[in-house]
Amino acid sequence: MKLSIVFALFAVIASAADSDAKKKLPTSRGDLANGKKLFENQCALCHGQSGEGGRGPVLAKPRLPRAADDVALAKVVQDGIRGTEMPSADSMSEKEVRQVAAYVRTLGKVSIKPVPGDAAHGKALFGGKGGCAGCHAVKGEGAISGPDLAGIGTKRSAVYLKESLVSPEAAVPDGYLLVTVVSKSGASVTGTRANEDSFSMQVIDGAGRAHSFWKSDLAEVKKQFGKSPMPSYKDKLSAEELTDVVAFLASLKEEK
Repeated sequence: MKLSIVFALFAVIASAADSDAKKKLPTSRGDLANGKKLFENQCALCHGQSGEGGRGPVLAKPRLPRAADDVALAKVVQDGIRGTEMPSADSMSEKEVRQVAAYVRTLGKVSIKPVPGDAAHGKALFGGKGGCAGCHAVKGEGAISGPDLAGIGTKRSAVYLKESLVSPEAAVPDGYLLVTVVSKSGASVTGTRANEDSFSMQVIDGAGRAHSFWKSDLAEVKKQFGKSPMPSYKDKLSAEELTDVVAFLASLKEEK
């Protein structure tokens, strides 16, 4: 009886030790080197080679909003984030996931330069000369034909935001699709696909009006992948004005 109790105690201790080990990310030079290699091959396309961000958020900072601790960070790498462009790491082993998470933690020790520009002036340009609010909303203020930009400063890097303004079609968000639908009566509508299923489609036109169609009533549906109705601001705004608008957009962080 006493022997079984001892074995049970050892099992509990071993289990606790294993649990504690999983809470800690590897720190050896070899683990971090492999984590860096995996990151550069599978993560850098969105997050940047050094975690400086791109179409994915900046990772080179001490605190990550969705990964308060190492366990949460490894889980994000493993499972991705539902409802976002962050996929799961199905091709990685548990060990590789932890190596990548460990490497991401080292990126937080790299100092990031503040985004240059006058955010207050950029906000004025956003709602005025730039005409951005005619398509985009921020916290419910503005139009809805373009993506809502609340929290965009957390989701996208300043470099990516500038590219979106200068060359919109080079930075079309995943899931965003420009469509032209033509009804059997000959009427057509061009806008953003808001929703689509097997039987219907909803489109928001450039004026922000919502249109709903039964597919059986349509003569044609033209999906314009990689296209954007957003104009280039390369010649519409000066270099200084572009910098200020980017500063404003970068300041739009996700609320905690």
